[in-house]
Amino acid sequence: MVTELIAVGTEILLGNIVNTNSAYLSEKCAELGLAVYYQSVVGDNPDRMKSVIKTALDRSDVIILTGGLGPTEDDLTKEITAEVMGFPLVEDAHTKELMEAYLQEYEKNHPQRRITKNNYKQTMVPKDSIVMDNHNGTAPGLIMEKKGKTAILLPGPPNEMIPMFEESVYPYLRKKQPEIIYSRMVKISGIGESQVAEEIQDLIEKQTNPTIAPYAKTGEVHLRVTAKAENEKKCKEMIKPVVRELKKRFGKNVFATKEDKTLEEAVVDILKEKHMTLSLAESCTGGAVAARIVNVPGVSDVLMCGYVTYTNHAKRKCLGVKKSTLKNEGAVSAKCAKEMAKGGAKAAETDVCLSVTGLAGPGGGTEETPVGTVFMGCTCAGKTTTREFHFTGNRSRIRGQAVAQALTFIRDSLLESV
Repeated sequence: MVTELIAVGTEILLGNIVNTNSAYLSEKCAELGLAVYYQSVVGDNPDRMKSVIKTALDRSDVIILTGGLGPTEDDLTKEITAEVMGFPLVEDAHTKELMEAYLQEYEKNHPQRRITKNNYKQTMVPKDSIVMDNHNGTAPGLIMEKKGKTAILLPGPPNEMIPMFEESVYPYLRKKQPEIIYSRMVKISGIGESQVAEEIQDLIEKQTNPTIAPYAKTGEVHLRVTAKAENEKKCKEMIKPVVRELKKRFGKNVFATKEDKTLEEAVVDILKEKHMTLSLAESCTGGAVAARIVNVPGVSDVLMCGYVTYTNHAKRKCLGVKKSTLKNEGAVSAKCAKEMAKGGAKAAETDVCLSVTGLAGPGGGTEETPVGTVFMGCTCAGKTTTREFHFTGNRSRIRGQAVAQALTFIRDSLLESV
């Protein structure tokens, strides 16, 4: 079934609030095997709302609207949708009963506030519609069905919308859509998007069900493997051999096969497994590698300290980089990165130390060492290796790429260590 999402509210158009509802609903619709082809946002304007709703009903089987179900004059979602679909509004006795109980409790707990009559606007519902109770607010949800088209109206606040969707809408849609969609993510680091695409070209060309969809992130490539079947168990059976093949092709570059696992978590997991400790010696990244690492709960078991040695003086004093190295090779050099890593591991008394030194720009580059040149060193179990990178983009992008590659470098060094 083709499904369309419509978020209602001028405050969304103005950027006063972030539309998280559509992101949530898109994910849930995907789980249900519904094809979400369109999303839109419309302000609290009757004519524009009519136009958006008419267009949505013409091209989609199911439309889901969020927001605009409240008691104020600009809450028009119910009224406009009912008008477009040809439903008269009638008072719903059950909703009125729930409304009165809710307002009485509210008035008892907030005696200084006055209950206004416009709240009862929410007791009017489209005739013959399915009314969904709102256990976290006053506006009920509604489902209208006519001539093969379905309109589902949900309150805008996420703390009202999400419970209502999970309790009432998800089971309703599940009955209408017998098949489900299930996905599994394969996350890869250390290889660029173009190389990944080339490696899986044959799989992409032959795919039907399951399918593979690549997504590029800074320093990472994610492959979403998706299957459609009658139940989750069958989907998992279909996905398993595809994931196995991807792991075979990309080997150690696969750092996760779970949606929520990050690269920094993968690094910390290996450190814990090997009972090894980590320190960081950063220059151009200014502590950004450490900031990523400390996102991981329990990282204090393995991360001992970080040095931000931005100046040559700091590199010498904190990390023991030789004066001759800085003079002859420069701070942005493989030799400096190597001495930073060795010095950091020694000073912090850690098994592993990753160093980063480079030119993030926009100034300071030369023909021999252009902006975007970054050297890294990694001391791991007494062995120190270096890598050279040439990143592109603005200062922020260069630093972001450096952080991602630094995490990959640490992970690779740990996997190679005995």
